[in-house]
This record gives sequence, C-alpha cells and structure tokens, in this order.
Amino acid sequence: MWFDLLLAITNRMKTIKLPSAYTILLAIIVLVAGLTFVLPTGKYAYTSKDGSVTLTPQQAIGNTDSHLLPVPGSYENVKSNPQGFFEVVKAPIVGFYKAIDVAVFILMIGGFLGIVMSTGAIDAGVHQVLGSMKGKEQLMIPVLIFLFGLGGTSFGMAEETLAFYPILIPVFRSAGFDAKTAIGTIMLGAGFGVLCSTVNPFATAIASGFAGISIGDGIMVRVFMWVVLWAITSAFVMRYAKKVKNAPSEEMLEQADTATPEAMTGKQKIVLTMFTLTFVIMIWGVIPFKDLGITAIPTLSWWFDELNALFFVSSILTGLLIGMKESEIAGHFVNGARDMLGVAFIVGISRGITVVMNDGLIIDTVLHYAEAAITGLSSSIFVCVMFFLELFLSIFIPSTSGLATLTMPIMTPLASFANVDAHWVVTAYQSASGFVNLFTPTSAVVMGGLAIGKVSYGSYFKWVLPYLFIVLIVILLTLGFGVML
Repeated sequence: MWFDLLLAITNRMKTIKLPSAYTILLAIIVLVAGLTFVLPTGKYAYTSKDGSVTLTPQQAIGNTDSHLLPVPGSYENVKSNPQGFFEVVKAPIVGFYKAIDVAVFILMIGGFLGIVMSTGAIDAGVHQVLGSMKGKEQLMIPVLIFLFGLGGTSFGMAEETLAFYPILIPVFRSAGFDAKTAIGTIMLGAGFGVLCSTVNPFATAIASGFAGISIGDGIMVRVFMWVVLWAITSAFVMRYAKKVKNAPSEEMLEQADTATPEAMTGKQKIVLTMFTLTFVIMIWGVIPFKDLGITAIPTLSWWFDELNALFFVSSILTGLLIGMKESEIAGHFVNGARDMLGVAFIVGISRGITVVMNDGLIIDTVLHYAEAAITGLSSSIFVCVMFFLELFLSIFIPSTSGLATLTMPIMTPLASFANVDAHWVVTAYQSASGFVNLFTPTSAVVMGGLAIGKVSYGSYFKWVLPYLFIVLIVILLTLGFGVML
C-alpha cells in the first residue's frame, strides 16, 4: 500500500511544472529579505583554525572570509539592517561578483568540453568498448557502468548521457536485453558517479570552494563510495539483464540492426588522451598529499586560478594537436562555455541569497538556532541529519551548483559546532543531490532517458526502488561510521 501511495505521488509530480531554478532562487532572495525585517539580528565571534585571528561579534559584521569559523556560544544580538527593494535587486549582481572565481571555472570547463565533444571522441570511445565486448555482451554492463561512473564522478556527466540512449538501446536489444537494461546502465551508471563525485567541478569543486576547503579533502571517502556503488550498480543491472535474457520483457524494443563500430581515428585517440590527462593533472593539483602523509608526490595546492588555467591551456592544446584551425578552436570553446552560462548565472544568483543573509545580519541567527538544535547530537547523527536536510532542499533546487552555493556557507559553520570536518558536509550535500537525481520525475535527464527508451516512469521507479534503498543504506553507513574514524 505504501508503495502504491509513493508511486501515485511521484506520478503526480510528473504533471507539476516547477518554475526554473532562476525563479526559485530569486524567490528565495525575496523571502530571505523579508526575514531580515522579522528575525532578530546577531553575530558570532569568529576565529581562524589556528587561533591566530579572532573577531568579536561587532568586528565580524561584514566579514565574508570563509576560512574563519564561528565560535560556539559567542552569539550576540546586534543592530538590525533590513534588506529592502534595492538590496534585493542588487543581490544577484553582488553575488555574481563574489562567486566570479567559480563562475569563470564553470565557463572554462564548458569551453574544454565543447572542444572535446565536438570531435565525437567520447562517442567513439564507447563504440570501441562495445566492439571489444562482442560475444561477451553481459560483461559490457559493468564496463559501461564503470565508464559512465567515471564521467559522473569527474565532470558531472548527466545531460550528456542523453546522446547515448539511441546508440546503446538497439545494441542491448540485439544482445538479448531490453531498453530498461540500457537505461539502467546509462542512467544509474552516470548517476552513481555524480553521487560519489570526487573532482566534479559542478558539485565537489563548487561546494568545497564555498566550504573553504580543497577538492581533495575527503576524496578517499568518496572514492570508497564510488567503488562500492559501482559494484552494487553493476550487480543490480546484471541481475536484471540475466533475468530478461532468460525471459524477455514485454517492454523490449523492436529488433534493431546495429552497425559494426567504426575504429577510432587518430585524432579522437589524441582527444581522449588529452581529456584523461587533463583530469589526472587536475586530481594531482588539488589532492593535499602532504596532509595525507604522502611525501613522494608533490602537493601543488592548486585552486580555481590554477584550475582555470589548466582547462584553458588544455582546450587550446587539444585543438592544436588535432589540427583545428584557430577559428574552430575559438568557436567550439565559446559554444561550450555558452552552454554553461546558465550554470554560471545560477551560481551568482544563489550566492545572492547568502549576500542578503549576511548583509541583513540573519545568517548567524540561523546558525544560532541550528546550534541550539544540534547541541548534544553525536557526529554520526549530525552528518546524517545534514544529509536528509540536503535531500529535502535538492527536491526544490535541482541545480547541484545552485544547491552548493546556497547551503555550504550555512552548513559548514554548523559542522564546526558539531566537531565535524567540513568535507563531510560536502559529501553529505553531493550524496543527497545525486541520490535524488537518480529518480526524481522533475529531472530532464531521468524523464528524457525514459522517453527515448519508451519505458514508463512507474515501471522504472518500481524497478529501481530496491536499488535506491540499498544506495541509501550505503550512504548513511558511510556517513555515520566514516565520520567517527
């Protein structure tokens, strides 16, 4: 009975058209500005981790240094500063200024992906994998899930997966499987990767930036989750594929002939090599090896300036190595950056919410109430509560970058109250956002993939529900026990 009710609710959600992320975030700015007229205003004393810098509550007014943490129990009321019409209008603009390093990073990533995707190298790579799996069709499932999972964890592969459904569904069908098998391989493969993002610039990088930590902080936890969920996702889809092969599903698509995959061109191999090398260098640049006790590998301590330069240079080198003309390099780079412009704007608008809360002197008031609520909670309970809170918010704010920009400045100080490292807050945030995007009917990726495969949402949700339950347990166990280590 509970399942029928849940299915009815999710089916109902399909018919509800939510406003765009921009409208939702602008509405939140207006709501928060209204709260500055109602809520009491106050500030905490702030201090650096080593105690070398300390600000009194009065001195902390106007402070935006994310490296300074609030001192528990030091909250004091201060004179109010309500935010009116002009402050609301300016908030997204000021927010964009304050988040310009993140916004530029997003555009650089977009430009790099624009050049890579224009060559068809990613598609060709998948075709090569399929060709090498001839006669071992069931083994292509964990291999493809591995590849899509890498795409998800490295650069947030999501919308890009829609191009693979028309390619892979006929291949899976001709191998004796059905459309749902292909959908599970693609959607769950990329989805679990995003959930376990390690260096995903649209989730981990943005959240870590606003949390005041490096992308590398907590990376081993997320790698552990990635390996576990890759095994679980592969087992889940393979189990279903075996069942389908023995007793074909009614939802199988009509038989489709598949052409023999063409060999990768030399240029595409160069592109894939540059693509891989760029992300390897990125990972090397951001991981604090010194803090992990590893001295054999130099710690570069890179952040947005260096990463922006990396993707900019890689874009140009990739184009030059495959013989692109200057105009082609510029054109593909600009087109790729243009595709990410909406994400950059979301980051700016989201940051505007924090601007209003800071200028209206209520952000510490919210922290004060939250401090009282979490007092006495163990670190395990705290991080799990944080996960469910992010889970709830991600339903209304589907943008991972927008959610990170909105919640990290508030959630990170709460972690310091509970003696929890900030990277656990980042992990809780991206786990929650990634989990919701595995099944939410408001996601264009979910509904688009199902539409291409001609699989109903109800059928997909019923099928994936046991998997979602297992994933939820893995997340909670990782957060709950990991934070105690």
